[in-house]
Amino acid sequence: MSLMRRLLNLSLCVTERRFLARSGDHLRARAAFERKARFWFRPPRGAAFRPDVLRADGCQVDVLWAAAGHAKRQARVVLYLHGGGYFMGSPDTHRAMAAHLSAVSGLPVCLPAYRLAPEAPFPAAYRDACTAWDGLLAQGYDPDRIVLGGDSAGGGLALALLAGLMRAGRPGPCATFAFSPLADLTLSGASLRDNDATEVLLPPARMAEVVQGYLAGADPRDPRASPLFADFTGAGPVWLYASSSEILLDDTRRMAAVLSAQGVDVTAVVERGLPHAWPIFAGLLPEARRTLVDLADRIGAR
Repeated sequence: MSLMRRLLNLSLCVTERRFLARSGDHLRARAAFERKARFWFRPPRGAAFRPDVLRADGCQVDVLWAAAGHAKRQARVVLYLHGGGYFMGSPDTHRAMAAHLSAVSGLPVCLPAYRLAPEAPFPAAYRDACTAWDGLLAQGYDPDRIVLGGDSAGGGLALALLAGLMRAGRPGPCATFAFSPLADLTLSGASLRDNDATEVLLPPARMAEVVQGYLAGADPRDPRASPLFADFTGAGPVWLYASSSEILLDDTRRMAAVLSAQGVDVTAVVERGLPHAWPIFAGLLPEARRTLVDLADRIGAR
């Protein structure tokens, strides 16, 4: 365990978990995340960012392209859906991590600015993710040259998009990954209770409120919201990452079991004692960089 991991876990537990547990104002929490991201998350030197718009079937979604190292516009791309519980987060909060991923993978990363709840509840985020996918195809990207991924709520959204493509009989990405995915909006995972004492970021008591704000009365078992209940038959490989100490651990464990039972080549990597969605701390946390390098190696092998 690195010293930085110990310090980061302590800092998150003392500051961020307490803040999220107390804050009932989604606008305040959203603004705080944007502000803190500029302090905590630093892109690698030479990173470049470019705003763009993806359009498909009369719909559009704003995106931010991130590239670093030798990455440039090419026939391969990572489509990355940011986390934030569906009510906060943006391409700006995740652009540094995306640039670090770009630097180690050699691929540009596309970050859609999908709509957030409660102003735009389910299925707005899912529809925007579909628009981003179709918009990349409209720009000439082949599905088997797209790597799909995300973290936390964005990880669940990436898996939901993958399932939607399979459900429609459409070609899917060459591979999909998710960091600490929120895959079950019924909140039935045992780790939501069992890991309360070891979770350093997410307050379990607020999870039901987050889910209700996003679903706005929709069925939490809808596979577009909870990919744990989806059919992935025919999907390409899926790589899942989670921490042994986080409350969403069982979302990853059960998601891996579902995928495996449906014949999908799935790998679940469970790291010890890391914070929820730790790769976002790339550039600060050594373990975050190691995870991104591991992911980049898997992408390269595809």
